[in-house]
Amino acid sequence: MKMKRHQDLLTESIGILLNKRNQQGVWEGRLSDSALGVAVSITAFNFSDPEKYRNQIAMGLKWLYRNRNQDGGFGDSPESPSNVSTSLLSFAAVSACSWADEITAERMLQGINAYLKSCNIDAYSEEVIHSILDHYKEDLTFSVPILTMCALCGIPGDEAFEKIPQLPFELSLMPRSLYRILNLSVVSYAIPALIAVGIAIFRHKKRKNPLMKWIRKASISPALKLLQKLQPESGGYLEAIPLTAFVTLCLIRSGFEDHPVVTRGLQFLEETQRKDGGWPIDIDLSTWVTTLSVKALTSGPSMLLNPDERDKISRHLRSIQNLRIHPFNGTSPGGWGWTGFPGSVPDGDDTSGTILALLALHHDRPDQILSEISDGCDWLVRLQNRDGGFPTFSKGWGKLPFDQSCCDITGHALLALTKTYKATTEGGRNIKRWKNSIEKATRFLELKQGSRGELLPLWFGNQHTTQHHNPVYGTARVVSYLNGAMQSGYTDNRLKGRWNNIILKGCQFLKSVQNADGSWGGDFDIPGTIEETALAINALSPHSYSAECDRAVQWFESKHDLLEFTPAPIGLYFASLWYSEELYPITAFIEAMNLISRTTRQKTSD
Repeated sequence: MKMKRHQDLLTESIGILLNKRNQQGVWEGRLSDSALGVAVSITAFNFSDPEKYRNQIAMGLKWLYRNRNQDGGFGDSPESPSNVSTSLLSFAAVSACSWADEITAERMLQGINAYLKSCNIDAYSEEVIHSILDHYKEDLTFSVPILTMCALCGIPGDEAFEKIPQLPFELSLMPRSLYRILNLSVVSYAIPALIAVGIAIFRHKKRKNPLMKWIRKASISPALKLLQKLQPESGGYLEAIPLTAFVTLCLIRSGFEDHPVVTRGLQFLEETQRKDGGWPIDIDLSTWVTTLSVKALTSGPSMLLNPDERDKISRHLRSIQNLRIHPFNGTSPGGWGWTGFPGSVPDGDDTSGTILALLALHHDRPDQILSEISDGCDWLVRLQNRDGGFPTFSKGWGKLPFDQSCCDITGHALLALTKTYKATTEGGRNIKRWKNSIEKATRFLELKQGSRGELLPLWFGNQHTTQHHNPVYGTARVVSYLNGAMQSGYTDNRLKGRWNNIILKGCQFLKSVQNADGSWGGDFDIPGTIEETALAINALSPHSYSAECDRAVQWFESKHDLLEFTPAPIGLYFASLWYSEELYPITAFIEAMNLISRTTRQKTSD
């Protein structure tokens, strides 16, 4: 097969991406299936009504059987290596649901047990509790729900509840303004799990402190009312399958099987099961992948979306901007969440991405969307932490990793603020606040850049690196964002000089970790992926790294299956749950090829 030049690949790729739009003219994407999501969901069905949900349970078991790894265990996504947490949950689920297909269940249990033993773990020993707690350390967001479900399934047994930490669900009844100073031991977006799992542990623990027993018993009813208030119309907390399933199964086994939260949770799980029996981790990331698609299609020398297409996307994005105090976490109006479904919560990355997408769609008439993007920038400034960085959902939570400021979200917000600043006249609102925010964000990035020039992301990683970090992803994203800020027309030359220093160090890091075959993985000598290679090109192409970019393009051209765009599991969900998204590789690739075309055209014209 003759290698295609990158322009041919680009043309075909654009066609593929455009064909993936839905009827509304935007992108939904497709998240990978999740063994953890399957395990928790079929357990919830089994605890509720095994006969009613016989078909859903049987389909889920068959999915698990088809997607087990060769070592008998399960990873977070079908492309992921086995891990103890997902394998243990699958073991518990298959044990509880074995009646649906005894032969298949027995084969899976033998395989999972063999994998766990290879990790020196006996599922029926209390040592498993110490293993899970040690893995997640002080963050109980994931460890305690895992152990609670296992205990409810008899793994290792009812006595396990005596060693599972009690989640302080009663603290959820305190004023929301105090959450950030309370030691809740879970991240800001896991309040539903705090409540439901906390109630389940309390109900099943035998030894109870008399005073806390009285307090917690009195707290159950108001906590359930809060849980009901937090549940969106769809029934899915954060539109997330694992979180909703954990809440549902814990309430069922705590004696609340007829509670409205359970009824709506079960309906959500039933509606989100895929035809092959699997579940994704979340219903979709439609806002995120739509903004990535817009970025990819508008990054080249010519506009690839006609006026009608641009208008459809713009109207959709503007229609899902949060215009009220959000009931889930009390965040103010102005932000965007990751999807248009009601369980979505405004976050820093999607708000920045949407602001930039709207500016790209209205590049000729930015006045048409100044109100929406100005509100978005105001929301971002309110989100910014004291350290100058931007967190994901809630300001000031910072105790646990996934609530802390991070480099990639900070770089993204900086770009959104600078571009909106440029598009807004001096009569705009909060201009001074935006400038101060940009200054503080710059300082944060300077302090966080590592000795190699690397900048770490938060919600993305690499399964093959030590500690699963992905400095290539984080550095490439931040450098690309700062490249955009440099070209935005922002007039503070002193600040631009500081951005340039960060960019130069980041580019040197990316150059130093390019693989011999021209690709990039998550770090030095890590197998390359389409996503990481394309993102590195995006960062380097505006600078004097044509040799490195040419080698990367040659790597793309050598991949005969490139246009299949097989996604890599580089995304992280909740504490450390790996996923892949079908639109990540194609959007990154198109953006990279478009930027190379633009750079080439600029050099030719010069």
